[in-house]
Amino acid sequence: MMSKAKLSILYLLLFVAVAASAGEPFPPALVRWRASEQNPLFKGTGGESWDRKIRERGFILRDGDTWHFWYTGYNLGRSDLHLLGYATSDDGITWTRHSDRPLLADKWVEDMHVLKHDGVYTMVAEGRGDVAHMLTSKDGVHWKDYQKLDVRNADGTPISPGPYGTPTLFVEDGVWYLFYERGDRGVWLAKSRDKKIWTNVQDEPVLRLGPNAYDKYAIALNQVIKIDGRYYALYHANADPKWRGDWRMCLAVSDDLIHWEKYGQNPILTGDYSSGQLVHDGDAFRLYTPHPNLRLYFNANSSHTD
Repeated sequence: MMSKAKLSILYLLLFVAVAASAGEPFPPALVRWRASEQNPLFKGTGGESWDRKIRERGFILRDGDTWHFWYTGYNLGRSDLHLLGYATSDDGITWTRHSDRPLLADKWVEDMHVLKHDGVYTMVAEGRGDVAHMLTSKDGVHWKDYQKLDVRNADGTPISPGPYGTPTLFVEDGVWYLFYERGDRGVWLAKSRDKKIWTNVQDEPVLRLGPNAYDKYAIALNQVIKIDGRYYALYHANADPKWRGDWRMCLAVSDDLIHWEKYGQNPILTGDYSSGQLVHDGDAFRLYTPHPNLRLYFNANSSHTD
């Protein structure tokens, strides 16, 4: 007999498939949201700790009965380092810090994305200067192999110097895919089989700025998920030329990870809450935004009550 969680996921996939077959590539389950009354769920301590404030893309992974949350904490009164923190939850709503210390005491870890594959946690994150790095862990707490990602142009030559940040992973059929931005001016895609050398699929962005106002001046991709054979990208964007406006959450869909169609009614979330990601709770997707604190959104049609 199937578990309730598996049946719920099957119903969701069927719903998405029916919506897509009817010419609707963006089902309501992914685009209509309402804020939890318990927001914010998690934030910086506000005191003198190393994580007085949190920022950018923290990452949530639901693994069995445990919800994991890796986040970036900082306290400029103590250091300019942006450090890796960790919290857990039984329900994805109430969170407990793992420790009063960062997981890594001397490494800049920001804008992280975590993928568990073959029993190993792989994290990609920005280091100092918005340069992408990779770390690995067997338990999500003890991280090692902190090293800069070797990203190449399509012809195998190194990409030009400068930032390449907001790294995002996706793995399928033995191939690892790395999405990254350069100055938030577009999203590039590289792939690898060994996670050592990453080669661009093309030397132009796969997700470009504009042409509409909501993402005309900055975009950065946060997550790619696959539903019923289609890929969905959650990204945040800015409509202000000096990035003084709200960072808003947006959605795009693709059949090949290279050619993307943006949702015609972007953004899917208003307000200055960025770096979002979708997490399935066994019944439906939730939308979390971890910047500048952790907030939760339920599907607008969901029966979930706070």
